[in-house]
Amino acid sequence: MAARILANLLVMGSGIMVRAFAQAYRQALANASKNGVAQEAVQNIKRASKNMTESEARQILGVAEHSSWEDVLQRYDNLFERNAKNGSFYLQSKVHRAKECLESLYQSKAQGPN
Repeated sequence: MAARILANLLVMGSGIMVRAFAQAYRQALANASKNGVAQEAVQNIKRASKNMTESEARQILGVAEHSSWEDVLQRYDNLFERNAKNGSFYLQSKVHRAKECLESLYQSKAQGPN
């Protein structure tokens, strides 16, 4: 008789534990999704503030302030290919971002003030 009561207590206790664990897991997922949205917004704000400056882009590509767009492209191609061969993805991405930064600058200069 005592063994039967003990077995019932064990089964009921484990059922309660499983339900409590499932409820805690659901709550953790809900909290994570709420915090994830807030963290993503903060990351977007941080990314926007870390845009590359013109001077940093020129320094990375090694071009002067009055260089032509062809000079910028030539330096970009040279540096991009070197880093592709040697496997430095970080430097390759920096070179690409520098070209993008200067490309937008040169395009705005080419359009001129409207």
